[in-house]
Amino acid sequence: MAEHFGAQPNSSQIACLQGVRSADVVVLILGDNYGFVPSGTTISATHQEYREARQTRPMLAFIQQDIDPQPEQKAFIDEVQAWEGGLFRSSFNDTMDLQEGITRALHDFTLANAVGPIDQDQLISQAAALIPPERRSQVSSTLLELAIVGGPSQRILRPLQMEDPTLGEYLEQSASFGENRLFDRTKGSVATLDGSDLVVSQKRGSSIRLTEQGSMHFRLTLEDNSVRERMSGFGGMVIIEDVVLQRLGAALGYAAATIERIDPTQRLTNLGVAAHVSGAEYRAWQTRAQQAASGGSVQIGMGREERRPVAMCIRRAALRLDRTPLIEDILVPLRRQFSAH
Repeated sequence: MAEHFGAQPNSSQIACLQGVRSADVVVLILGDNYGFVPSGTTISATHQEYREARQTRPMLAFIQQDIDPQPEQKAFIDEVQAWEGGLFRSSFNDTMDLQEGITRALHDFTLANAVGPIDQDQLISQAAALIPPERRSQVSSTLLELAIVGGPSQRILRPLQMEDPTLGEYLEQSASFGENRLFDRTKGSVATLDGSDLVVSQKRGSSIRLTEQGSMHFRLTLEDNSVRERMSGFGGMVIIEDVVLQRLGAALGYAAATIERIDPTQRLTNLGVAAHVSGAEYRAWQTRAQQAASGGSVQIGMGREERRPVAMCIRRAALRLDRTPLIEDILVPLRRQFSAH
């Protein structure tokens, strides 16, 4: 409350917003009353504090159940529930329920942040290390390889959870029939343990590897059947940018949904991301429009120096909230690696 900040040469509105900016974590409690709307604004003081906090601070939101909120408060609650990243949400029925929920959430938040500071360079290196080096002399299919490593580094899944059939079934179903489909529906898939890792794969096709630390490694085929048929078998010599774009977007969406499932309390706050197109030493890079305009011809590359993975460190929320610019930030450097072709 503004009166708790002591005397200041600022309005209560500024005092509260400054309090939000200096907080370690913000707890948002929403009941049925929208609250006071300061003059010169169109939203309540609490609504302003929420929008300020969601940009810069971890937030724990608690929404009261079985209430009849004012219209403005209902819109506020809908806005909070629609925000998918950077926010822990829970519900409560009474003050005792709320006290227990806040205590538990603050405990989890403290544990998550006590693991250690984020080393961005280390996250980037770990993500790039998940992509195996290419065997340049070996002819292979062209694949998009995407690795995602979470930080602070910690175990997210226990061995028993990795063995739970429901986790493998979820990964398979999501990859074959989910919103972010990655697998060919005409082929079967299998979920197996490889050491301590859970691997979901299709025979001579795409695969997904999940580790106990919540890291993920995708190997996704980049074949384009329409181009292959039009080019009488030479379609495999072309990387179609539209296919890379689709696979990349689907993999990032799949990763976002999976991380939310295995780490709902958001212990992982940052992600190292690395991407690489493998098996592409002599391939050309074109869009579908460029390929169609070329009349089916292709200029085969002569090989070049080893291409390194495109790698970066992002906030976890970016996987959901800023996915479009993230895809662009990965795709453009990948394309540039083929500019000499």
